[in-house]
Amino acid sequence: MYDTFSRFNEYLRMAWDSLKTHKLRSLLTTLGILIGVTTIITIFTTIQGLNQYVYGQLSNIGASTVYVQKYPWVIKGDFWKYRNRKNITYKEYLALKKYCTLADHISPEVFSVKNVFYKNESLDNIFVIGTNEQYSLTANLFPATGRFLTELDVRHKQYVCVIGYEVADHLFHKENPIGRKIRIGSDKYRVIGILEKKGDFFGQSMDNFIVVPIGTFRRVYGGHRGLRVALMTNNSDDMEDMKDEIRGIMRRVRKTPPDQADDFSINQQDMLTDLYNKLTATLFTIVFVIGGISLLVGGIGIMNIMLVSVTERTREIGIRKAIGAKRSHILIQFLIESILIASVGGVLGIILGFFAGNLVLAQMDLSMGVSLLSILIGFGFSSLVGIIAGFYPARKAAGLNPIDSLRYE
Repeated sequence: MYDTFSRFNEYLRMAWDSLKTHKLRSLLTTLGILIGVTTIITIFTTIQGLNQYVYGQLSNIGASTVYVQKYPWVIKGDFWKYRNRKNITYKEYLALKKYCTLADHISPEVFSVKNVFYKNESLDNIFVIGTNEQYSLTANLFPATGRFLTELDVRHKQYVCVIGYEVADHLFHKENPIGRKIRIGSDKYRVIGILEKKGDFFGQSMDNFIVVPIGTFRRVYGGHRGLRVALMTNNSDDMEDMKDEIRGIMRRVRKTPPDQADDFSINQQDMLTDLYNKLTATLFTIVFVIGGISLLVGGIGIMNIMLVSVTERTREIGIRKAIGAKRSHILIQFLIESILIASVGGVLGIILGFFAGNLVLAQMDLSMGVSLLSILIGFGFSSLVGIIAGFYPARKAAGLNPIDSLRYE
């Protein structure tokens, strides 16, 4: 074991001495590997940061929640086919609430945009959501202070509201909003809760809205507006069965003929995840191919330089064989030299790739990071190129005849 380690250490030292002897040649040889690995690590680091951001944002939707609404989240083909659909009505929400047995929570959602006032403060174009007490579960929104809507608030159409963190901050500053009355449009509502801070969702604030009971909303703004229905199951295994159940109830209530397609959409998180993966897959593949071409060019450069090195060191090879070196010893020596050249380029590429990738993420205001997987990919690619590119020159060196090698000038 010690003898093997000692021999390997000697091979490594000889390979390093060879690189130092021809510094410029070694630098130019590693350039192709460096560019290829830098490209791959930059893209991989960017992808990891982008995926972390996108999947984190989509997790706010909830993997166990589906949304029944007029339009699909991903529109394919003729837009007017969806534009001409009937709105989702309150009657359909009641039918889903009554007959959908697999949904553990269900909330109707109707929307409007209003100006909001408190004393001398005002906010323009605030999103107002009319819903019920289960919205906190289907939307994963919970009050940080105060309480959420209750069944009694909804049933008795109370003029109460739960406000987002940003609304509370702008209207009340340091004043406690709980129990205060704000004006939404021309109607006054009592603040009963402030929602937890959620941040942004793809650049749009998740804290800049107000929740009111749906009955109150319909009384003030009329019941003609189309709505969206969110249904959530606590058992993810029931998701597909719940969607089938929803589809059957909706088709029955809307009296959709058996030979016609659904005139409503059932949306869920997976649709957006699949769209993101499809949009980015081709782009990432193209960039990885470009990086692969750079690695290929670098590999060809290493092979050429190793062949030159074999020619220059023919007498050295002959001497080593004459004093007892085996074919395997010569083969391993030149392979280690080839791997070392590629690895130097790989390590430099990893470092530059991380800087470049994190610079891209910083420009996109995304979190930066270094993963072990990225390091293994960069080092693995460069080492593999070194092995493949160095095998033929190493095999050629190992196959030289010692007598002919000693006579070589």
